[in-house]
Amino acid sequence: MAEQKKTALCTACEKAGGRMVDFHGWLLPVQFEGILAEHKAVRETAGMFDVSHMGQIFVEGMNAWPFLQYVSCNNIKNGPAEGTYFHLLTEQGTIIDDAISFCLSPEKFLIVVNAACVEGDFAWLCKQAEAFHVKVRNESNAWSMLAVQGPKAVEVINQLLPGVKDLPRFHISPFTMFGTDGYVTRTGYTGEDGVEIMLPNAKIQELWDVLLQLKVTPCGLGARDVLRLEAGYLLNGEDANPTKTPYEANCGWVVKLAKNKFIGKTALETKKEAGFPSRLVGFRLKVPGVPRAGCKIFYKGKEAGIVTSGTFSPLFKGIAVGYLDSKIPVEAETEIEIHGRLLPAIVVKPPFYKNRV
Repeated sequence: MAEQKKTALCTACEKAGGRMVDFHGWLLPVQFEGILAEHKAVRETAGMFDVSHMGQIFVEGMNAWPFLQYVSCNNIKNGPAEGTYFHLLTEQGTIIDDAISFCLSPEKFLIVVNAACVEGDFAWLCKQAEAFHVKVRNESNAWSMLAVQGPKAVEVINQLLPGVKDLPRFHISPFTMFGTDGYVTRTGYTGEDGVEIMLPNAKIQELWDVLLQLKVTPCGLGARDVLRLEAGYLLNGEDANPTKTPYEANCGWVVKLAKNKFIGKTALETKKEAGFPSRLVGFRLKVPGVPRAGCKIFYKGKEAGIVTSGTFSPLFKGIAVGYLDSKIPVEAETEIEIHGRLLPAIVVKPPFYKNRV
């Protein structure tokens, strides 16, 4: 077995009371005070998440932007500091990973990728880069990252980084803190406003300690999963995976077929014309219960789909997303099998929680 990886904040998380679990080979906190309390903190004030397991891949060269246009199904923004959410696709048009690119300069971009996909994404990008003569560097092991999320998150961070409140959504800015250079981005995975702060590993605990002093609540994977599901964000490997296209994953908006050329374009054009047998939709239980990934979905007594993500939401009770027969409409009455019982659920269109930002 591969040795379990630890972030530079692992010891700090344990000291703060984090209950540590394995997450794609990383030792990360699933919770601190508790999922409900951490959920409340992010929805009402500010919470912080150690997301240092995420990957940082840099692309440099005169053809950096054309290269990213080719490997992405979305149009990559190349204005100063602009960010773009996009999908890396196979030649068959299915999802390798969902990621965010940031323009650091016309010839230098930063891509933030999912933890479980770092090595695969890097190898894929390097393979494609040969024709574009660009340099692709995987610096994931050098960087740590804290996500600070919630309606008061930007206000708190502005005390440390004056002016961050003026940073537009989906933008990046370099900064100097604790005597070293880093980056701050303004995206988020919770449905709330917030920022992500990237610093070299040796400096991230200084930021953690300052945020604790500022009463920012430490949060774990449990709250993060509830928050992101409420907000309708994909869980890579489950809601999005190499068997599904962006269209099926309820992300057709990231596909720009009008682009001249990108990996997977021809396959997507063909598949879109033929139609898709299933699509990712939301479900809300009508009775108490907690749906989980793998639960079967029934419609009019017949199996019609499967749950890919499910949880108990303090706001909406039992909620889930899953792939359902495309012919079944929103607001249809369905049933989800949980521990051998069929519980009534209604089909809804994600997100469950509307972003405030």
